[in-house]
Amino acid sequence: MDPLVISEVAKCADGVRFRAKMDHVHSTWARTFLSRPELYFQPKTLPEIEKIIKLAHKCRRRITTTGCGHSPSSLTCTSSWLVNLDKYNRILSVDASKGVVVMQSGIRLYALCEELEKHGLAMPNLGSINQQSIAGAISTGTHGSSLRHGLMSEDILSLRITIADGTTKFCSPDENPELFRASLLSLGALGIITEVTFRAVPEFTLRWKQVINADVKMLNAWERGLWTQTEFVRVWWYPHTRRAVVWTAEKTDEPPEEPKTSYFDGPIGYYVYHNLLYISQFVPRIMPWVEWFVFGMQFGFANGTASGAVQPSRKALLMNCLYSQFVNEWAIPLRRGPEALRRLSSWLNRLPPSDPDYVPHDIPFSADGLYVHAPVEVRVSDTSPSNPKSRAPNTRPYLDPTDDDGPTLYLNATLYRPYFSDPPCRERYYEAFEWLMRDLGGRPHWAKNFETEGAEIERMYDGNLRQWRKVRESVDPDGLFSGAWHRRFVLGNGPLLPLEEAEIGRQSNPSGGLLFEGVVGTAR
Repeated sequence: MDPLVISEVAKCADGVRFRAKMDHVHSTWARTFLSRPELYFQPKTLPEIEKIIKLAHKCRRRITTTGCGHSPSSLTCTSSWLVNLDKYNRILSVDASKGVVVMQSGIRLYALCEELEKHGLAMPNLGSINQQSIAGAISTGTHGSSLRHGLMSEDILSLRITIADGTTKFCSPDENPELFRASLLSLGALGIITEVTFRAVPEFTLRWKQVINADVKMLNAWERGLWTQTEFVRVWWYPHTRRAVVWTAEKTDEPPEEPKTSYFDGPIGYYVYHNLLYISQFVPRIMPWVEWFVFGMQFGFANGTASGAVQPSRKALLMNCLYSQFVNEWAIPLRRGPEALRRLSSWLNRLPPSDPDYVPHDIPFSADGLYVHAPVEVRVSDTSPSNPKSRAPNTRPYLDPTDDDGPTLYLNATLYRPYFSDPPCRERYYEAFEWLMRDLGGRPHWAKNFETEGAEIERMYDGNLRQWRKVRESVDPDGLFSGAWHRRFVLGNGPLLPLEEAEIGRQSNPSGGLLFEGVVGTAR
């Protein structure tokens, strides 16, 4: 350990433990990025968190916070100090009659759901996975798929966040509202969220149904109740076969009924698909056949094939992410969804004008020889004034990527990394996908693998980004929580901050992914 750190720790005769680990290797869940932090912490108490931050300032280190690392970007990579809150994960209080739950910020969503169930409660909405910590989920704009819900942060009543001077601040819509709005989607750049007060709902069961059909049927139903037929609706779109699975779910009092499964739903199907994806790295043109075969086996080869189940919400709303992957998700106005999918289909499938599904795509990149993975995940939310929760003042995050004036559609272009190998189509596919999303007035999901640069991001958010920066500067003027990812996408082109971490290199990791290397402060 650095003698400076040892010296500063020795000066702190406060009885608070300094749980530091050396030689830790941090990796995203998908192993897309790795880093080797100088020190790794898993604090168990608030005084420990405050002490780590104060010592980091004295030792001129930067702090990054991580949970499960499910974001496949370099957002949580650092060569300085890395704080993981997995051991700071207790439920502090539950008022079951009001549904108000206070918790430490490191609790994972699956553990939170289990604790809520003991009190007859549930989360109002979930994303596709439940591995994230509650702090990580709200800090990156996690959402589910329902026009009756917005971002997960809409159910946060208040927060406590420990800022760069080592003090812990309380914020809510009524008290310190600017800090609250900035912290609701903080990207880890304001401090360490340490306590969350959350609004739960009575536990509920969902009857869900999924139907596979030609995508044109889904598109034709877009304006005729596709997204309002039940409380929860999501779509998986298969571009090469031009099919779609529409998944719907509504609350029910029926007893549980698990989905029917076949031999292909277990390890056999998992490894067959994984190996077909790996073969397609070398023979990309087989992807349309792989898409037809794998998802025909999963959902049915005949259009109109349906399946369903009755499950607790904490199970029904999830999906299996399967393998390591890149994800590039954007939020666009819901009304532009059919245009987005038709243009993307015309480009990807190189449709001729004679095809009945052809539309001019105007994408200025060639799709010749390009074959991509499936599905494209299609989800919705509503953070506009039409959602009663969104009408409350001071509750919309400054960096909320959703549509200000109406419902939002999310398109998530997933590319798998079979056996941690990068797909050859990634650069061209994502370049075209992001161009189309920008053309449709979209904004990227903060936790995903977008490449659109900060100057364009600044135009998307304008005054809201400036306000977020103003709050960030007020609580962390030296950049103790800022890194290369923040500089590239949200901090602008100004001078580096005294404790900001700059990226000085990336190296290919022998087992897959890129190894990040950064440097802080005067060491630059």
